Amino acid sequence: MNFNKVLRMAMRYRWTFMGSIFCALAVAVLWGGNIGGVYPIMQVLLKGESVQHWVAKEIAACEKKIADKSAEIDALTTQASAAVGEEKSNLEKTIADKTLFLGFEKKALAAYQFAQPYVEQYLPHDPFKTIVFVLSILLFSTIVKDLFLVANSVLSARMSQLATYDLRMLFFRRTLGMDLAAFGEDGTADLMSRFTNDMNQVGVGVETLFGKMIREPLKLIACLIGAAVISWRLLLLSMVVAPVAGYLIQWLAKSLKRANRRAMEEMAGMFGTLEEVFRSIKIVKAFTNERQERRRFHNNTKGYLRKAIRISAYDSLVHPMTETVGIAAVSVAICAGAWMVLNHQTHLLGLRMSERPMELESLLLFFGFLIGAADPLRKFSDVFSRLQGGTAACDRIFSRLEREPKTVDPKTPVPITRHHLHLVFDKVKFGYVPGKTILHDLNLNVRAGETIAIVGPNGCGKSTLTHLVPRFADPDSGQIRLDGVPLTEMRMQDLRRQIGLVTQETVLFEDTILNNIRYGSPHATREEAIEAAKQAHAHSFIERDLPQGYDTDAGALGNRLSGGQRQRIALARAILRNPSILILDEATSQVDLESEQAIQKTLEKFVRNRTTIIVTHRLSILALADRIIVMQDGRIIDVGRHEELLARCSLYGRLHQIQFEDLRQTA
Repeated sequence: MNFNKVLRMAMRYRWTFMGSIFCALAVAVLWGGNIGGVYPIMQVLLKGESVQHWVAKEIAACEKKIADKSAEIDALTTQASAAVGEEKSNLEKTIADKTLFLGFEKKALAAYQFAQPYVEQYLPHDPFKTIVFVLSILLFSTIVKDLFLVANSVLSARMSQLATYDLRMLFFRRTLGMDLAAFGEDGTADLMSRFTNDMNQVGVGVETLFGKMIREPLKLIACLIGAAVISWRLLLLSMVVAPVAGYLIQWLAKSLKRANRRAMEEMAGMFGTLEEVFRSIKIVKAFTNERQERRRFHNNTKGYLRKAIRISAYDSLVHPMTETVGIAAVSVAICAGAWMVLNHQTHLLGLRMSERPMELESLLLFFGFLIGAADPLRKFSDVFSRLQGGTAACDRIFSRLEREPKTVDPKTPVPITRHHLHLVFDKVKFGYVPGKTILHDLNLNVRAGETIAIVGPNGCGKSTLTHLVPRFADPDSGQIRLDGVPLTEMRMQDLRRQIGLVTQETVLFEDTILNNIRYGSPHATREEAIEAAKQAHAHSFIERDLPQGYDTDAGALGNRLSGGQRQRIALARAILRNPSILILDEATSQVDLESEQAIQKTLEKFVRNRTTIIVTHRLSILALADRIIVMQDGRIIDVGRHEELLARCSLYGRLHQIQFEDLRQTA
């Protein structure tokens, strides 16, 4: 069970766990002790007797019963010695029963005699003063119990927060370790739902378990032990409804867990709609689709509402169920106990229920313990729903947590030096989805220090090819080798440290411009970062347009910068990394022509002596390439220089013509 794994994480904090258990035990003992110690004394005092007088009376009553029973046993023994056959057998059975009763009376007498000196010494002789004394003890005991209750609640909350913290960090670490395909399958909204709503549900479940789920059963057990001391057989009789209650609770637990899981799935859908709408708010407003988005969100929310109502319906059944079970148990006990007290019997339907005939005070105390047990049962209604919500959330979290990434480090990685020979694609075949191949038997040899440009229509596999170099995914078949070593035999961290990447969809973090440039090169100095920004032609706009220069916050996803500014910051980040392999995937698609020309001059110097892969539609950037790779439908259909491809490759000619027309129209 996944919830057990979280509990083991929580129990690693052993001192907090032990403190929580100790406090729960103290609460249970004081809860049962208040009922067991105060209730019978109050019954005696309300009759106008002192406790000393009551104890003395009970001792005298026990001594009289012992004397009477001893005389009866002696007389029956004499009769049995003269009797024969069945009469003798019946007399011996009667003697055994009375001897058993005599033994219990002697034990009761011993208990009263043991308590008598302490009662005489510590309790007042005046009944009213004794009431005040007992109530003071009760008040003090309640205060101590409540202190332990507060401590138990705090320690339970601490364990919950610590366990949730560990689980959240583990989940984040494992999620970062997944390949890119997993993020596409799950979606950001689903992951966010698991990180927030599901994690909170787990925390509530853990806190409930180590709090009420331990404390309340211990209180229940303390009361049941007290009731069992009076008459364990009568207690068992009152529990005849337990099997039915157990079946109903099991059914309710499964239903609640299923309903909670479905509600969490609906919540993830709500997160997805919110993320999509807020991220695309310009498009929503531009196309006046607010009404459509409101309708979509309404449908998501309505689905969650239905699931939440179902949970509430199941949750509402818990309290009546536990209350009915409690009332049924008490009713059985009242009927059986009342009949025994009124008729001075120890047996019910031929079965022994108690060793001595029950007194009214004993029966009332028995009922007091049962009523004391009803309070923990009542609180289970709150516990139950939270616990099932926590277990459902754990199942959702661990379904993602226990997945293994498709791209993993080898057990014995090959150490590598800085790239200096070649990058080889050998019969590489790849598809994101099984049965749908994107790259077909791709062969390519890129010499160290060479710059290649990849062109082709959209969807032909250009970006996919570049994703295989840093091992964002591994080929389905074939092999990619760097300096003769297959990429799958290297540590991904060692490989990626040699790679600088700039993509069309530039991502910046909500941090300063300086830290965004130093992302991936955290030990670089400020001066080195500024020099990289100058090479990327970002320095001028950083100093001129941003209010705090390099210390300006870029905003969430860099939303305080234009698309071209973000791309230049990303290019500066790659330049500062000083990679041996540079991948530019439409890296200048959002900059103006003037900036592009300046960046191109920088790249002419920067790409020297480093392997560069450029995915672009811009003709000007193609001038940097030593070779141009033309792709179509996941295959390389031609390789050559610009003039060669214009002369012999019809696809390249069409692409060139389209770009030439776009440039002429722009001009």
